[in-house]
Amino acid sequence: MKNKQTKQVVETLNHILEMELAGTIHYTHYSFMVYGYNRIPIVKWLGEQATESMAHAQAAGEMVTQLGAHPSLGIGPLLETHKHDIGDILRESLGHEKATLKYYEKLLKLVEGNNVMLEEYAREHIYMEMQHIGEVDKMLRRPGDIESFEG
Repeated sequence: MKNKQTKQVVETLNHILEMELAGTIHYTHYSFMVYGYNRIPIVKWLGEQATESMAHAQAAGEMVTQLGAHPSLGIGPLLETHKHDIGDILRESLGHEKATLKYYEKLLKLVEGNNVMLEEYAREHIYMEMQHIGEVDKMLRRPGDIESFEG
């Protein structure tokens, strides 16, 4: 990769790192705010998402340092709507996941055909983000609904 392209790749990876760190914080916060009969499995799922976001953040940071650059100390946007209904939490999660997916897609466009390792990294994370978006979409559907939440 050329210097200009490497700079863009590092910038995108740092955005990914920041978004994934924000995801860790969001999911952890959400897990505190769940009440009701279904609390235990939902809190468990949110905790798993927080752990996964942290693993994704660590992977992005490792990619940045492998490229000889400095990982960001920033954190992506931390939206606090003060809405803690499970549906609200899931809709916020869906929005965050879609925003993060855009950075992985941007990364893929930057490295496609130029760096196999980063290309595979981007593809793998796009796959995982899309899988997660699909899972949240299904959680937002009413029982018996087949159509996507977003219609």
